[in-house]
Amino acid sequence: MATPDPSVQQDAPDALALHLQEVRRGTVVLACLVACRRPQYGYALLETLAEAGIQVEANTLYPLLRRLDKQGLLTAEWNTDEPRPRKYYTLTDAGSRVADELRTEWLALTASLTDLWKDSTP
Repeated sequence: MATPDPSVQQDAPDALALHLQEVRRGTVVLACLVACRRPQYGYALLETLAEAGIQVEANTLYPLLRRLDKQGLLTAEWNTDEPRPRKYYTLTDAGSRVADELRTEWLALTASLTDLWKDSTP
């Protein structure tokens, strides 16, 4: 029996971290779109996502929100009625369509992976 290459074993945690990051990156986009069906400001959105089990760093979320706004999927509007002004993000009609399509794709991929997992289990 061959001895496993120790360098491969050391690379495995790095590879897992990389792949988890890739999976989460796409998930966070969809989660933000869904959560912004009602107006959300950045910190509240971080909390909403965390309560749903989706951990996102602020330095990841804020650039994403700006990008989604620039793409026309969210609108950003300042609320200055409170003592501390906050920028609220809300889903646009285009964002709603994209969220629906992403969700449809997510569900199809989940079903396909579930079937593949069942078919490959000994």
